[in-house]
Amino acid sequence: MKIVVVSDTHMPRMSKRLPAALQYELKDAAAIIHAGDWTRMSVYEALAEYAPVFGVIGNNDGPEIAAKFGMRTLLTLGGCRIGVVHGHGAALRTKTEAHAVAAFKDERPDAIVYGHSHIPALRRDAKSGMLIFNPGSPTDKRRQARYSFGIMTALDGKLSARHVFLFG
Repeated sequence: MKIVVVSDTHMPRMSKRLPAALQYELKDAAAIIHAGDWTRMSVYEALAEYAPVFGVIGNNDGPEIAAKFGMRTLLTLGGCRIGVVHGHGAALRTKTEAHAVAAFKDERPDAIVYGHSHIPALRRDAKSGMLIFNPGSPTDKRRQARYSFGIMTALDGKLSARHVFLFG
């Protein structure tokens, strides 16, 4: 199962539309995860044209998005349990990942997807084997060299992830 993962789109302020490379990858996605900071419901609507969309709200999302999505969610896709949270609320932006992981300490998912920092991250926890993944942003790279999003593959309870880096 191919899962396209995005976060921090901040549309339409940072971009009027989804990047072409992201649109290409969405064509054969079985599911889409958005880890918050959509800023407009039109982002959900654009993504939903491709596949079922799962997500959470971020610190820049308003009441319309909050009415559809919660602060965190635990999904089962391709036999894998994936926790999704934006990650905001940590005292320091450098602590976003730890804050995101703590949000699921009692559930023990196979993976945690988070956003907020706009910094792409991919690692496996040495003790638990849990995949920890931040796709970065396809539209608001901030201080990163490139825009990015992610692709996860979930099959028979096995999960892998990779980044797609864009130039611009």
